[in-house]
Amino acid sequence: MAENRALNEQELQELVQASDSGARSPRGWVGLMVAVVALSWSIFQVLLASPIGPYVLPGDLINNARQIHLAYAIFLSAMAYPLFKSSPKDHVPWYDWILAVGGALLSMYGYFFYQKIVDNGGLADMQDAYISVLGIIFLFIAAYRTLGPIMVLLAIVFLCYVFFGSSEFFPEQIRWAGASLRKAMSHMWITSEGVFGIALGVSTKFVFLFVLFGALLEKAGAGNYFIQMAFGALGHLRGGPAKAAVVGSAATGLISGSSIANVVTTGTFTIPLMKRVGFSAEKAGSVEVASSVNGQIMPPVMGAAAFLMVEYVGISYLEVIKHAFIPAIISYIALFYIVHLEAVKNRMPTIGDRVVSVWRTAFGMFAFFAGFAALCYATQFPVRLITSMVPEGAAWVLALLVVVVYLGLVWVAAKAPDLEPDDPNSEIVKLPEIKDIYKAGLYYLLPIVVLVYFLMIERKSPGLSAFWASFLLFFILLTQKPLKAMFRGESAPMSRFREGVLDLIGGMIDGARNMIGIGLATATAGIIVGTVSLTGIGQVMADFVEFLSGGNLILMLIFVAILSLILGMGLPTTANYIVVSSLMVGVVVHLGAQSGLVVPLIAVHLFVFYFGIMADVTPPVGLASFAAAAVSGGDAIKTGFTAFFYSLRTVALPFVFIFNTDLLLIDVTWYQAIFVFIVATIGILVFTAGTMGWFITRSKIWETVALLLIAFTLFRPGYFMNMIEPPYNEVPPANITQRLDKAPVGRELRLVFSGPDYTTGDPKDMTVLVKVPEGATGQDRLDKLGLSFTETDGKMVADEPMFGTELQTKLQGFDFYGDNPVTLSNVKVPNDQLPKELMFIPAFALLALIAFLQNRRKEDDDAAFAEGEPA
Repeated sequence: MAENRALNEQELQELVQASDSGARSPRGWVGLMVAVVALSWSIFQVLLASPIGPYVLPGDLINNARQIHLAYAIFLSAMAYPLFKSSPKDHVPWYDWILAVGGALLSMYGYFFYQKIVDNGGLADMQDAYISVLGIIFLFIAAYRTLGPIMVLLAIVFLCYVFFGSSEFFPEQIRWAGASLRKAMSHMWITSEGVFGIALGVSTKFVFLFVLFGALLEKAGAGNYFIQMAFGALGHLRGGPAKAAVVGSAATGLISGSSIANVVTTGTFTIPLMKRVGFSAEKAGSVEVASSVNGQIMPPVMGAAAFLMVEYVGISYLEVIKHAFIPAIISYIALFYIVHLEAVKNRMPTIGDRVVSVWRTAFGMFAFFAGFAALCYATQFPVRLITSMVPEGAAWVLALLVVVVYLGLVWVAAKAPDLEPDDPNSEIVKLPEIKDIYKAGLYYLLPIVVLVYFLMIERKSPGLSAFWASFLLFFILLTQKPLKAMFRGESAPMSRFREGVLDLIGGMIDGARNMIGIGLATATAGIIVGTVSLTGIGQVMADFVEFLSGGNLILMLIFVAILSLILGMGLPTTANYIVVSSLMVGVVVHLGAQSGLVVPLIAVHLFVFYFGIMADVTPPVGLASFAAAAVSGGDAIKTGFTAFFYSLRTVALPFVFIFNTDLLLIDVTWYQAIFVFIVATIGILVFTAGTMGWFITRSKIWETVALLLIAFTLFRPGYFMNMIEPPYNEVPPANITQRLDKAPVGRELRLVFSGPDYTTGDPKDMTVLVKVPEGATGQDRLDKLGLSFTETDGKMVADEPMFGTELQTKLQGFDFYGDNPVTLSNVKVPNDQLPKELMFIPAFALLALIAFLQNRRKEDDDAAFAEGEPA
């Protein structure tokens, strides 16, 4: 292409549709039929998640919900996504009808022949096997047209390993016995181990409702409200459009799981304004890409990965959100700082003539988000009061109370004009005034409060929480327009009710179409997960990666990060996370234990997820970067590289929280959490200043190095403290009983076991973390841990831990019955080490020195830091 051209609004919408909801829009009765099918999918999923689901849906439908979910996805993919570039986009060709109906029927095979499969004990006969082969072929065609060829090719490679893994074509180290057609198809299509496994189950139970919630909120007008509010609060600052893009994308990221849709939704408004104040087309696009992609790490939705982590890690949804919170928040704060430094470095002007203090703006934003969090928390007190007063009818009273609050907020909104999207390309840009516009959409916060309340306070399941929030949105979509008309005294307000009905139907159709890709991605990824569970390739991968990394955990993590980036070039975020986590998470935890580092499972899952989303940024295939370049008219590859540079903090954070789990709020008190948040925020800002080469003024090379060292110290103070004073004292293994007798209950000990690997017979070491249990004597406590030892030739030979204990699971990789014994080779007891936070003192002292030197040097840069300079 000779030149880069910014796409118009229609072309941008076609770009989003091609990626997220399908580029084909059939006309006439076929278009109506597709809309009805999509609507019926949303209705089915809403009923499935609702409290009345078990009463209105037959048990067979509920038991086979995954099959029905996939049937809808395959049917709609054939209707909405052209199979070839030359395929028509205004009607459905004959072959797509065959693929749509055939794929849907094959997906429903488990529903139609449910009793037969149950009678066979879940084992496939030859009829089942042939049907399964056809089903997988139809699934691959649907995945190809929706997700591209990489996902399908990857699944085919894994299937080839299932069937031909015993052939000489494969190296001896990764060969396995191979599987018959019946066994493989039984595993992949008939049981819940493959296609219809955990990933598709999460898509069915949780993800659909959250995607629908986001689509309905967008249809109601919340997306535009968030963007207008961000511009009203930040647009007048230096680099204001970029800062508004960051905050607006964070807000839309709360409700959107798609980085590409996020780029186009906020970027069409923010990118032209960023270019107007001095950002190049590539930098403007990069800011939007970095903001939008980060939306996927923002709780509560996290691009569907949060729900998968619940199933894979085995912790509650609330725990996942808690662990993901600080990295997501400080990542956005750092991005905000990046665009501020870009604006200051380039002496960018402001938009408009308003002069407002930066600190006042920052305090106002903090107050808003803190107030919103406090409101969500405080909701529980009136709820408890009402529940105690009228226990039988509390639900109806609370529902009535929500309606009253909603009516009040709509009445307030009716006093302000409806928010219309501004034209960022107009000659004069008039920034919205917060005091004029905030009233117009306060009621949009109500379903978000309901969602957060059910998730965080009531601790209901994600599916049920999203159902109640979506149910409130149904009511809002139906009534907001007629109520506003009535409060404004317009004639025939009920005529606006029809518009509300159409908005509701449109939102439900959009939600279903947005789920096509996620449904197919989780189903196809199930082939890979099924291969891992069927063949044991996970252990082989562990040995292979351990060999490549030489047992070095840092090299291992870099290898996993590169694998995530490479796979992410061709896979959607959710599928990438499923594939890499199924292959690599166990390896990292295992290798960490061998290195003496106890890595929490959630930390590794978040590590994989972070690098998976980075693939949307990284050239040459970063889809979000291409979308941003289409909006800005800039070069897509340059946009991708700049966006990757802006996202370096997202690259660094996963390595940080693997080694410093305080960032994930693991085993920290609430006041420690506040301290961790403050220090982590300072650390990420210092890291950003180091990578940008600018703090108070342009940094010298030594200052940049020093800033990065300060950031490292703030994130990992224990690294330097461990050099000064070892964190553990080593105790002779023979003294473990005496040590357990003296140790306080709950004290953590690290036990190092050495012995032959169960699979390979090779010697290995493993560190396990145990907490001292209650017990009258050291021997009693040892028995409670399930451990017993025999001292032989000066070694503490371990018997296999008692069945059912935690240590039995952790040590199952050892061969306790081989020729060489498993021994307890070391016992590490926590040392009364000085607080690692003492390392912050020299770090802050060095930071103060750099600030002093740069402040003396800045001279003429005072003008560049002056806020409110008119354009």
